[in-house]
Amino acid sequence: MADPKGFLTHDRELPARRPVDVRISDWREVYEDFSAEKLTKQAARCMDCGIPFCHNGCPLGNLIPEWNDLVYRTDWREAVERLHATNNFPEFTGRLCPAPCEAACVLGINADPVAIKRVEVEIIDRAFAEGWVTPQPPAARTGKRVAVVGSGPAGLAAAQQLTRAGHDVVVFERADRVGGLLRYGIPEFKMEKRHIERRLAQMRAEGTEFRTGVEVGVDITAAELRERFDAVVLSGGATQWRDLPVPGRELKGVYQAMEYLPLSNKVQEGDYAVPPVSAEGKHVVVIGGGDTGADCIGTAIRQGAASVTQLEIMPVPPRERPAGQPWPTYPMLFKMESAHEELADLGGERVYAVSTTEFVGDADGNVRALRLVEVEGPQAGFKPIPGTEREIPAELVTLSMGFLGPEKGALLTDLAEVAGGDDFFDRRGNVARDKTYMSKVDGVFVAGDMGRGQSLIVWAIAEGRAAASGVDRYLTGETALPYPILPTARPLV
Repeated sequence: MADPKGFLTHDRELPARRPVDVRISDWREVYEDFSAEKLTKQAARCMDCGIPFCHNGCPLGNLIPEWNDLVYRTDWREAVERLHATNNFPEFTGRLCPAPCEAACVLGINADPVAIKRVEVEIIDRAFAEGWVTPQPPAARTGKRVAVVGSGPAGLAAAQQLTRAGHDVVVFERADRVGGLLRYGIPEFKMEKRHIERRLAQMRAEGTEFRTGVEVGVDITAAELRERFDAVVLSGGATQWRDLPVPGRELKGVYQAMEYLPLSNKVQEGDYAVPPVSAEGKHVVVIGGGDTGADCIGTAIRQGAASVTQLEIMPVPPRERPAGQPWPTYPMLFKMESAHEELADLGGERVYAVSTTEFVGDADGNVRALRLVEVEGPQAGFKPIPGTEREIPAELVTLSMGFLGPEKGALLTDLAEVAGGDDFFDRRGNVARDKTYMSKVDGVFVAGDMGRGQSLIVWAIAEGRAAASGVDRYLTGETALPYPILPTARPLV
């Protein structure tokens, strides 16, 4: 194990964020460098518990005590090998995952948990810097062809695993670049896109083929896809967004978050000099208190918004773990993300327990204000509180209220018809699958949010890896690919 007294002698420490006035003037990641000496101390805090509950918190089954010990001993090369044993893309999860592993850390029962995410991201960044992350092409080819639909984390994980198993894998992406929400959803200040590019370079060198600008179901039909490929993996995500059908929704200036955020990504890619939709000089209202809402806040601030207000229908979350969410469950706590810190520094507001009742427009059909009302808690059904109605300025509104499942476009509609009925979808509207991740259509597998519903990046990668195992066994009769033991999925039999 690491230092037996590390958790007693070292406090939890994370890298400092760059000053607000500095970081909002660019789109670089917000954190400053973290020295190897400090990181070694953080790794030393891992107690190597008899039962490491961090494993239970992580859907990937990351070998957290092992690579903490290796970092403490400065065996960085072996540390990245242990990290990659369960996770194809730790550079993504180390930056974007909310870290259920840390919520389940045994040390977190009565102290601050181990800084697992920070250790993870420092391992992989060092590995890339040292040139240790190299292509791993298969020793032999099977001659089997697999189509992966969608290039988010689930699709990329499935594609890399299947390519390394020797199959010829083609990833289809309807956008103009690979990456799904990693590319056109996550702002640059949360994850610079160079991290995607260097991983894609590895995957291409291994033999994975990427085809962008292809909408499966339209440019190539479901029937054509099944005819040309021996197996198909659906990993298109849960991209059907939740809307807000209140008066004035049709006004110009009211956008879904995923209509707004990708435009800023495209500016960083060099496609636009300025985004077609910008918050510059405008009063911005972000409806929704989750991570996507925080992304909208940070983006609007960097675009030069006159003011930013975030609205959330739920009451203010507690700052300490509530009794109803005991360790090692993941608690819903009040968070101060970098964007929230920027919001507070610039005098913006986070308003809780309110509901939007109307968008108010000007004579030209542009939104100019938003009417809201305070509401009682969810136990009371978010009942409006009389006398609390008010109006706030709003010249740009983003709806960041989550997603309802996969889009029921031509691809899924055609596959549902092949399956012969509504049981192609589960009761939540996601694509149904069995324990091998195969859908009701033979040879068509489902991974990530398209089958699970909106979830975490670690779930997406874990399901991509698990689905790849199912595909490999389907094609060859056996598989050497690891099958993550997921709480909601049984191992292959």
